[in-house]
Amino acid sequence: MQLFLFDMWHIFAAEYERRKRTVESGTLYEQFMQLVNEHCMQQREVQFYANQLHITAKHLNYVCKQNTDITASEWIQRYAKERIILLLKKKNLTIAEIANQMEFSSRSFFTRYVKKLLGVTPSEFRNRLA
Repeated sequence: MQLFLFDMWHIFAAEYERRKRTVESGTLYEQFMQLVNEHCMQQREVQFYANQLHITAKHLNYVCKQNTDITASEWIQRYAKERIILLLKKKNLTIAEIANQMEFSSRSFFTRYVKKLLGVTPSEFRNRLA
């Protein structure tokens, strides 16, 4: 009987720890998503968000993959892409102004980044909107 109780306690303890890790992971993930929403215009590196959460970039990627099957880097790119599209739709903003708002070091770097994300340059994207 003692052996049975010991086994049950072991199973219970393991399940408790698993659930505790899941809750902690979910909370970290939610905090990460909030940070991305706030900072994706200027911060596009996983390391920035990991530092804000006081964890390693590797652990942040693990948490994201565990919760959504998507890496932290992919989440950052998705949010940045969404913001870039919204800004490019605003015809009153020049591409240089958008690059500056998003704190890219140069317009050409911004153009390369947008081409990587959207498959077209910012100018080509705008031309397709017209």
